[in-house]
Amino acid sequence: MIAEKKPVAEVILGGMDRRVEKRFWTARNIGLAVLGGFVLIVLGYLFFFMDGSSRLHVEAQRLTISTVTRGAFQEFTPVSGSILPRETFFLDAVDGGRVECRYVEAGATLKQGDPILKLNNANLQLDVMYREALSYEQINNARLTRIAIEQNSIAVRGQVADVLYQLERAARAYRRDSLLAMKGMVSDLEFKQTKDDYAYWLRRREIARESAEQDSLLRVQQLGQLNASVKRLQANLDMIKRNLDALVVRAPISGQLSSLNVEIGQSTKPGERLGQIDVLGSYKVRAGIDEYYLSRVRIGQPGAFEFSGQDHSVTVSKIYPEVREGKFEVDMEFAQTPPEGIRRGQTVQVRLTMGDTAEATLIPRGAFYQNTGGRWVYVVDKSGAMAVKRAVTLGRQNPMVIEVLAGLEPGEQVVTSSYDTFADIDKLVLQ
Repeated sequence: MIAEKKPVAEVILGGMDRRVEKRFWTARNIGLAVLGGFVLIVLGYLFFFMDGSSRLHVEAQRLTISTVTRGAFQEFTPVSGSILPRETFFLDAVDGGRVECRYVEAGATLKQGDPILKLNNANLQLDVMYREALSYEQINNARLTRIAIEQNSIAVRGQVADVLYQLERAARAYRRDSLLAMKGMVSDLEFKQTKDDYAYWLRRREIARESAEQDSLLRVQQLGQLNASVKRLQANLDMIKRNLDALVVRAPISGQLSSLNVEIGQSTKPGERLGQIDVLGSYKVRAGIDEYYLSRVRIGQPGAFEFSGQDHSVTVSKIYPEVREGKFEVDMEFAQTPPEGIRRGQTVQVRLTMGDTAEATLIPRGAFYQNTGGRWVYVVDKSGAMAVKRAVTLGRQNPMVIEVLAGLEPGEQVVTSSYDTFADIDKLVLQ
């Protein structure tokens, strides 16, 4: 009998039946997994690095990342202003001279009319004496002319009276001879002579009346011109005296002598600035503004600044359009009483309002604006691992935020720090 052959496995296992389980991580499966991972890595590389855009790896902690928000926006610009007296009166030398005496010092409180200093001008004094004598002479000549006009008027009135007297006598003779001629008691020749005399004096009366009327009109005109001339001479004389009195410089108003720029013995020129007086208790703010805003600043434009922990409102009251070193100046008046403790020369930071408050999409102001001019920004994607370059449209701005017109939505995150080291990179890989 031939023995039946058994499987080797059963022989080895001693005749016991056991199931051999198949392992998953075989060499073949491991090879397939490695190959699949390699394919994924290649696909990831192609996705991240083969799309044609430039990338730069940067440390996220070195960047300033800000969130786009929605809120109230008001455009304003900060300007540096100085506190000045609202009213200032300058002291100028009228004719100049040498400083002979100083009655007060800078910082003194003065009343209107108080003497400040005295100038000595010998040439002016001699000139005043000459002009004064000349004016008095002309005034005396005018008075003599007035007397001559009055005398001529009297003479004309005397001539009229004489003509009227002679006319009355001729009229009586004519009436008498007319009666006698009717009775034949006077010759025709004598009557004719009497009649001619009467007619003559009638004509003389008309001439005398015309002469008196013309003399009266001329007299009124001459006296009017003479009076005007005398007034001008008197005014010139008063001005001459005022020029002499102006050698003593007096306070034109009550206030504080904030500056006095001359010393005893110093020579001053005509029109030279000697000092100034400030009206106390009334102030204004003078500020320099960038010429970019020249067309947008108007009278009455509001502003505010903080002093002693409180905001104080001001409004633009005067604009100086002249631009110097890229800036123009404005004067601002306080909307209410100036704050207590404020002093001339103090510097304040005024927030000058450039528009009304409105709802807008906002992005915090940052150094990126100087690099891009507001044309594009880096926007962080949802994963937070990458910031992608995106074109935007930005509008008005203030020192804190910039208005977003297009390209960004509230809630998105934007890199707002400087882009100096990024050149024109398309994507930033945040590490």
